[in-house]
Amino acid sequence: MRLNYETTGPDDAPVLLLGSSLGTTHAMWAPQLEVLSKRFRVIAFDHRGHGDSEAPDGPYAIEDFGGDVIELLNELLIERASYVGISLGGAVGLWLAENAPDRFHRFALLCPPAYPAAGAQTWTDRAAQVRSEGTKAIVEPTLTRWFLPEYAAAHAAEVDAIRQQLLATSPEGYASSCEALGAMDLRPALADITAPVLLITTDSDASVPPETVIPLATQIPGAHLEIIEAAAHLVTYSHPAQINQLLLTHLT
Repeated sequence: MRLNYETTGPDDAPVLLLGSSLGTTHAMWAPQLEVLSKRFRVIAFDHRGHGDSEAPDGPYAIEDFGGDVIELLNELLIERASYVGISLGGAVGLWLAENAPDRFHRFALLCPPAYPAAGAQTWTDRAAQVRSEGTKAIVEPTLTRWFLPEYAAAHAAEVDAIRQQLLATSPEGYASSCEALGAMDLRPALADITAPVLLITTDSDASVPPETVIPLATQIPGAHLEIIEAAAHLVTYSHPAQINQLLLTHLT
């Protein structure tokens, strides 16, 4: 499985992987790259079915996404790295923390789903809609969940950049990713996580509600929780300075 990726920062710096949200590409990390690449060799990648990564036919499972990351580390001859993930990328991070502890130093997981809180059928229905109508069918509802109205009104260019990534995502890749999220439940092994974990949620996340993330902080040993106020799902865009400082503090 070939993942597309982009590397920034010094070649001899500690390695940091960035896993993006459902329906986006590595380009969604633009608000973080300048800051993080001063301290890290940053490898921002596209999940399977996204961006310029391969988009095999489904079904996908969360362990497929995690296995792809391990394959990328092996391809690049990287023994250990730290990992930052948001949304789908956050779920992948949870899987990696549970299943590949020897390959990672630290995790920062933003708005990470650990199970299908809205029910598996919600994801099954969305997958069917995208297979039938394309990703254009879910773009505007997604953006409404990801950005608060006042941010969207004041930052049209940033919102449109995410819109274009969603529109360009492979319908099969997106749909199969939805089904993987609908089928997973990462809660049983949370207590086995040994790496330092930073959890970030927001007070107005309609995609991965804070009440589904906050309990993870008591289930993951030693996890640190931050709740960002006046923010929706894509908090990396709406609150970059706050997020970047939290990431630097946790990862360095």
